[in-house]
Amino acid sequence: MSIAKFVGRNKELQLFKKIYAAGRSRFAAVFGRRRIGKTMLIRKAFNDQFTFYVTGIANTNKAMQLANFHAALLKQSKTKVSTTVPENWFEAFQLLINSLERSRLKRKVVFLDELPWFDTAKSGFIQSLEHFWNSWASFRNDIVLVVCGSTASWMINKLINHKGGLHNRVTEKIHLEPFNLKETELFLKSINKAITRYQIIQLYMVFGGVPFYLENISKEWSITQNIEHLCFNKNGLLRTEFHNLFKALFSKHERHIAIVKAMATKAKGLTRSELIKISKLANSGRTTNILDELEKSGFIRRYIPFQKKTRDSLYQLIDFYTLFYLRFIEKSNPEDRDNWINAIDSPSYRAWSGYAFEQVCLQHLQQIKEALRIGGIISNSSSWKSTASKNKKGAQIDLLINRRDGVINLCEMKYATTNFVINKAYATQLQQKINTFKEESKTKKAIHLTMITTNGVKQNNWAVNLLHNNLTMDILFK
Repeated sequence: MSIAKFVGRNKELQLFKKIYAAGRSRFAAVFGRRRIGKTMLIRKAFNDQFTFYVTGIANTNKAMQLANFHAALLKQSKTKVSTTVPENWFEAFQLLINSLERSRLKRKVVFLDELPWFDTAKSGFIQSLEHFWNSWASFRNDIVLVVCGSTASWMINKLINHKGGLHNRVTEKIHLEPFNLKETELFLKSINKAITRYQIIQLYMVFGGVPFYLENISKEWSITQNIEHLCFNKNGLLRTEFHNLFKALFSKHERHIAIVKAMATKAKGLTRSELIKISKLANSGRTTNILDELEKSGFIRRYIPFQKKTRDSLYQLIDFYTLFYLRFIEKSNPEDRDNWINAIDSPSYRAWSGYAFEQVCLQHLQQIKEALRIGGIISNSSSWKSTASKNKKGAQIDLLINRRDGVINLCEMKYATTNFVINKAYATQLQQKINTFKEESKTKKAIHLTMITTNGVKQNNWAVNLLHNNLTMDILFK
């Protein structure tokens, strides 16, 4: 995504505007998954006007990183800089300080891109950065230090949650998340004006709102052809993205992969003990850190089912590309043709598409609340599962909105190519689900059955008698 066709990120851009206008020095850290557009956001926010800007180099040593830092300083400094490459990071930051002190700019923006790559083994980088901020920059009122990095484990553990001198020194923490559907629509329509919202939903269920994936969509091909080409073609961009993604984000990434693969075995989520058993990881603090890193990076979510306690929390895989890779790409043969076309309408496709659409809805919960006109009402959202027995069938609700005004919205989310039809059998199933929920939860609140579908519910007697709300995918784009 070029700056020329930059879309969305209005909240983050407004925050950077406030940071720049602040009357004191600020230290902003931007983190998020690979390909999410961190660098592009920062460049857009400051219109490429940096007093100093340098990008770390992947997989190299301290000497090369220092030479890279020094070369950037020589090129960008308005004053004379020593031509001798510094021997350590303390000297490097002293050269930067000397250059900044001679600058006549009222606000000096320093951007260190791919920060984790500078921190090579025993380099002393993090200690020198700490000294730069604590002993010099934080005492001034004209420095804006912006750092970002794709290695989420480093950004979280060594910077944001730093236990030493950088503890609580980062003044703004910006977790850059994928585009929502509104931003995705703006971006895709800048590429292809003719794309429909149903097609955008299809793409979102595969790629999520990751700008780099989306910008590789070709307007010359259908949605099915694009997915086939990018995900299943032998040289497809996303055929090998999975391992590169986790390797770039996490140190010892094999453990993170083991966790997400375990979660992929059960769509509705696993308890911590179930995760440990399936992934074969130790029940230790390290596993807790891995779960925390995956959650903060947006790959998984932890949630507490309705009327359950924290110890009953479930961990669920919510990253669209990861889920799609593990369901379809991983086991596909790159030599086969039409992998995706042949998968459409298969049982595995129907199961995936239903679950993926549920996740699209859950990630746009605020839009659902606004459509129900309850955005200002205090509410809690959760899932619920009944206790099945020999005498009754189990029931499951993927989204309950428990409202302070005496109502619970029981939400059913259905993906369909046309109007969804509630027939007699499904109407009976829905009524049984409502009755079971009332019986087991002992709730006294009114139950409003809410359908959220791609193209709406066909009006018939069953729909009229059961539904309180009939929402379409359009409300998710608000």
